[in-house]
Amino acid sequence: MVGSEKKSIVFAYYVTGHGFGHATRVAEVVRHLIQAGHEVHVVTGAPDYVYTTKTQSPGLFIRKVLLDCGAVQADALTVDRLASLEKYIQTAVLTRDSILAAEVEWLKSIKADLVISDVVPVACRAAADAGIRAICCTNFSWDFIYAGYVMAAGCHNRSIIWQIAEDYSQCEFVIRLPGYCPMPAFRDVIDVPLVVRRLHKTREKVREDLGILDSHKVLIYNFGGQPAGWKLKKEYLPEGWICLVSYSNPLVCGASEDQEMPSNFIKLPKDFYTPDAIAASDVLLGKVGYGTTSEALAYKVPLVFVRRDYFNEEPFLRNMIEHYQAGVEMIRRDLLSGCWAPYIERAITLKPCYDGGVNGGEVAARIIQDTAMGINHISHGLSGARRLGDAIVLGYQLQRITGKDIAIPEWYSLAQSELSSRTQFPNKEVPDRSSLTRQSDYFAILHGDHQGLPDTLGFLKSLAEIESSGNPQNNIKLQTREHLAAAAMFSWEEEIFVSRAPGRLDVMGGIADYSGSLVLQMPTRESCHVAIQRNHPSKHKLWKHAQARQPKEGPTAVLQIVSFGSEFGNRGPTFDMDLSDFMEDGRPITYEKAYNYFARDPAQKWAAYVAGTILVLITELGIRFEDSISILVSSGVPEGKGVSSSAAIEVASMTAVAASHGLNLDPRHLALLCQKVENHIVGAPCGVMDQMASACGEANKLLAMVCQPAEVLGLVDIPPTIRFWGIDSGIRHSVGSSDYKSVRVGAFMGRKIIKSSASVELHSSLSNISTPQQINGLNPDDADADGRNLLETEASLDYLCNLSAHRYEASYATRLPESLSGRDFVEKYLDHDDSVTTIDKECNYAVRAPTRHPIYENFRAFKALLSAAVSNYQLSALGELMYQCHYSYSACGLGSNGTDRLVNLVQEMQHSKSSESEGGTLFGAKITGGGSGGTICVIGRNCLRSNEQLIEIQQRYKAATGFLPYVFEGSSPGAAKFGHLQIRFRPSLTE
Repeated sequence: MVGSEKKSIVFAYYVTGHGFGHATRVAEVVRHLIQAGHEVHVVTGAPDYVYTTKTQSPGLFIRKVLLDCGAVQADALTVDRLASLEKYIQTAVLTRDSILAAEVEWLKSIKADLVISDVVPVACRAAADAGIRAICCTNFSWDFIYAGYVMAAGCHNRSIIWQIAEDYSQCEFVIRLPGYCPMPAFRDVIDVPLVVRRLHKTREKVREDLGILDSHKVLIYNFGGQPAGWKLKKEYLPEGWICLVSYSNPLVCGASEDQEMPSNFIKLPKDFYTPDAIAASDVLLGKVGYGTTSEALAYKVPLVFVRRDYFNEEPFLRNMIEHYQAGVEMIRRDLLSGCWAPYIERAITLKPCYDGGVNGGEVAARIIQDTAMGINHISHGLSGARRLGDAIVLGYQLQRITGKDIAIPEWYSLAQSELSSRTQFPNKEVPDRSSLTRQSDYFAILHGDHQGLPDTLGFLKSLAEIESSGNPQNNIKLQTREHLAAAAMFSWEEEIFVSRAPGRLDVMGGIADYSGSLVLQMPTRESCHVAIQRNHPSKHKLWKHAQARQPKEGPTAVLQIVSFGSEFGNRGPTFDMDLSDFMEDGRPITYEKAYNYFARDPAQKWAAYVAGTILVLITELGIRFEDSISILVSSGVPEGKGVSSSAAIEVASMTAVAASHGLNLDPRHLALLCQKVENHIVGAPCGVMDQMASACGEANKLLAMVCQPAEVLGLVDIPPTIRFWGIDSGIRHSVGSSDYKSVRVGAFMGRKIIKSSASVELHSSLSNISTPQQINGLNPDDADADGRNLLETEASLDYLCNLSAHRYEASYATRLPESLSGRDFVEKYLDHDDSVTTIDKECNYAVRAPTRHPIYENFRAFKALLSAAVSNYQLSALGELMYQCHYSYSACGLGSNGTDRLVNLVQEMQHSKSSESEGGTLFGAKITGGGSGGTICVIGRNCLRSNEQLIEIQQRYKAATGFLPYVFEGSSPGAAKFGHLQIRFRPSLTE
């Protein structure tokens, strides 16, 4: 590196405790700094040899201190999100003050000129407190990684994210490595090439030393750990292959290193230099981490990878691997069962084409040296709010509640979000209908009507494009894995069934559905489409890895699913299983076993929404599926926005399965069956209103139903003068989150307490009954009879919403605690009588607010008001009811800063002078669905001015938060109203 003759500089280089790749890439940068004559103090938890095998110099000092914990791994492939946050709290939060004091003192003692962090947050703050400049060098930051964990852990951990972001903000800039994640906390960015460890030996020398013949193909197995008790077997490899097994990662617990290896496996010595082994191999089998990815790309070795669950870095590295045609994804089940050959044989055909630099270590070292010497590399092109353009990406939005977090840095809250062209939201521009209709030239519609719906026409066009992509005469250069998988699984000359199910906008009811409330739901314009085909197992087109699992005695029925849009999250694009997996001893497996079946691989857990419909039909209706099934799912209902994306998938999937198998399911029955999918197989404790709205709704009408369990009252026409909109807050929502579950548990606790109180009072009343005596011909006990009847009803209360508001206030409101620990509740009441949630004895649950909410929500007379004469009073009253609902959500703990801000903007617009002078346009708003982010519902006058005000709200929200909210507008038919399509591609186009 240029500069070795310059004045020696003292660097303090902090290395995160997560993973081996950080230590190895730091060692490469440190090597160049040492070569330049500088002094480097490495603060690390990794073994000394990681650094000293590359660099032996009196200028290298290693200090064994661990200042963060990274992500805690439950096993080699799964991150434990809750344990990760808990360990970070123990390691870096509770001890923060002592850490800062010790690090400031140490930095001053070594007279450090510059601090570099990869990517320890507190190191940046310590440098600032010591008056020393700091930079980071990384491909991700922990605020982004942990943001995804916070949504699973609940709001009490949100302050961790902001503290980490605040620490990072003390850095001058970040040296950003390829395959990077969004890193919103840093002020400026400098991009560098891949940091790759240099080779020590040639490919030929490595093979010679290991005794590998030239005729052998070589796989290197480099997981840094494997499941306990799992043994490698000879038959895992294709004929003529040798596998090198690396145990080079001491930071991950693996299988026993002394286990006996099959004859075609070679266990590498523990100190064997891994980059040499990778470069000498033909295929690499491992996880997607920075070190593995960079070396696979640099040495052009195809990577067969298995997804690592719940680590948000992976989608970005995976996209980089696939962009350079260097990756093949293996399903976890096939890794563990030894079905490796199809993936290895596919990988060996790839031609990795990475042509970028691999000298990132040298470049980063030069930038670090120049920075310490005062030479500026920053363009300031990302300064100000612009530097946080990635703050809201791929659904990993941060959540916060006003007044409950530490001070939020202004630069962070004003981050500008610039969603890329890969946004998951549907395009609001209406396609050219005439051009879409011409796609019918490709196929005949044998049954059904697309009803001219633009999204349905668009989906049919996509099917035609997928079909034509399988024709060798069509020169389609770049296709996603989803398209390739879909093209390979359908028999295009056979019939395909298509279903459609919309999302829903929660106008009133929301979380009160599981308490038996009246709810009003409007189907959204956005919807999910499912294409399905059934074939005899002998004629089913199988993916190669599915073919490899077929028994020798003959083909069995297989389910194959492709999900479009998987690039927007860390989920696998495909799923397959033998349908016999749903049976055990001639009977369907239990829902609990099904839940565990899908949960074992979180990257494919999404398939439970689709495949779960088949198990429910088997279990509840006794249907037997003898044929193989291929399913393509394409949803335009955005995930995590509180508009029932999951219900749309379930309803569309079950509708398609039913249509293709000749089942005639009543829409209400279908919705109830879909709820079983979500409650018992997916494991989300939702009510039934989402599935009912998606299945039974109609365009531009509100579905009115009482959720006891699903009694439809009818469809309510929306007056032509009134309109409803949804506005997305940009904060991800999940009915599987801890906040939603804890509120539901609190409501059922409240019901149990009310029933118990009524029972005690009833027992006391009955025990005081004496022999009745008539006075003036009247029985004095008649005066108590009605009271006892009322208590009997309340002692057997089946739904909270069957308790009137006045009875709640008169008899029970003061008896309910504000909150109660799970342990105290269980000790007194044993159980809360809810089949889809469990009580955590260590958790403290709000009780009074979650109990009160559904009781009052049920008595908000929204439906009656909507049918009243049109007037400003009607609109004002409807809006007021929505506001009441919104603040009741917040009292339950299901509010969010983003949704509160949007509702406040609606109020400001409603009460502005210009709006009042026009007689009002917008009249009310509320958070929807499960709360804790997601979407708000707005009611207003159906006029141009209302739309103008909504646009103004969008712009004002963006100015305040950096996020331009998506507006849901319009409606569409439910699944039952749409029916299904039965199509067949025309022979002339498939030949």
